[in-house]
Amino acid sequence: MTNENEIPSAASTNTSNDVQAFYNAHPYPPPVLDLDGYRASWQDENRRRVDFHLFWPAEPYREDLQILVAGCGTSQAARYALRYPSTRVIGIDFSATSIHHSEELKRQYNLNNLELHQLPVVRVSELQMEFDQIVCTGVLHHLPDPDAGLCALRDTLKPGGAMHLMVYAPYGRTGIYMLQEYCRQLRIRPSETEIQDLADTLMALPRDHPLAHLLGQAPDFRTKAGLADALLNPQDRAYTVPQLFEFISAAGLRFGRWLRQAPYLPQCGAIAETPHASRLAQLPPQEQHAALELLRGTMLRHSAVIYPANSPVDQHSVRFDHDQWQDYIPIRSPGSIVVQENLPPGTAAVLINQNHTYQDLVLPVDKFQKQIYDAIDGQRSISQIMNSVFMAGYPEQRSTDTRSFFQKLWWYDQVVLDASAAASSPSTA
Repeated sequence: MTNENEIPSAASTNTSNDVQAFYNAHPYPPPVLDLDGYRASWQDENRRRVDFHLFWPAEPYREDLQILVAGCGTSQAARYALRYPSTRVIGIDFSATSIHHSEELKRQYNLNNLELHQLPVVRVSELQMEFDQIVCTGVLHHLPDPDAGLCALRDTLKPGGAMHLMVYAPYGRTGIYMLQEYCRQLRIRPSETEIQDLADTLMALPRDHPLAHLLGQAPDFRTKAGLADALLNPQDRAYTVPQLFEFISAAGLRFGRWLRQAPYLPQCGAIAETPHASRLAQLPPQEQHAALELLRGTMLRHSAVIYPANSPVDQHSVRFDHDQWQDYIPIRSPGSIVVQENLPPGTAAVLINQNHTYQDLVLPVDKFQKQIYDAIDGQRSISQIMNSVFMAGYPEQRSTDTRSFFQKLWWYDQVVLDASAAASSPSTA
């Protein structure tokens, strides 16, 4: 790990300057002028509770937080301020252009709970503040010294705080890295003309090129700014799952969970039906996640929830091996939909989280399970839901099946669990 007191090298400084100049000229994501739809989508308190309990399952829901959006770009800090009007949001970015666009949104939406500072991540201590939550997505992998950036953020995280960290993953970006090298060989510069020429050239890629399937799917390729960010960025690295765990640990932090965990779990999807499923399940969790990254092969990024290394594990974990699971309050994930057409025999519905990119991550449910799912309202505990379903004619001996079903809903990112009531009651494990 990098010495935090080390004087930055000239090469490191030059790289940082190049990246800053790049984002001043090509802000990404592209600026937005209208966040009305975004604001309306977050009026639902259950959606905000899902967001909260992803990070703090065992704590009572609250909105009086202090959130840092590190590398806020053109709109991310404004989005958080719109989500949570009662939360103080601090946005930092080293790009003057990005801060300018964020300031415009602050004025447009009268975001009095938003503060913005043109400041690099590694100098976040200059704010002299501590945060309940830090959001740093798509930033550290562009720094000349990501370790120093993560350590700087760690030092501003409260002892009970949580961080949302997203970094690039290498295997799904193979085609991107091939084209980055292609651009280096041709000395392509991020000018308007050269970006347009590059976009036109990419239309000639063979269908089986590793980049071809991303061109019509990934947001990075839908705008000139996105194309430049993906292929012409001066600094870009990626992390395998083991490298990410090492990165997190070296900074004095602890992995909590994946933001969407189903792709990393051998219990989910088509992989659960393979001959290797039981062998995968016997691995320690982190090795499971590493194996699933290799088996799936096309992950573009890793989004993780992380905590200070000395924070209590039980405070941030969801468990189904004690009776307190019945006190959990399930809340449906916003991206979840129920499909009831063209179903296989014996299936009442199929549950799909639209935020998943892997099509095998669907959860078929029978009539009993669908009735349980339909009873989830974000207010009742699992035991209350069970009682209502049993009163509708299902036998109580199916409570074991209910435990298994709710665990599966959680694995598949169909629900987030509010465990705060369970955390306040004595364990009966």
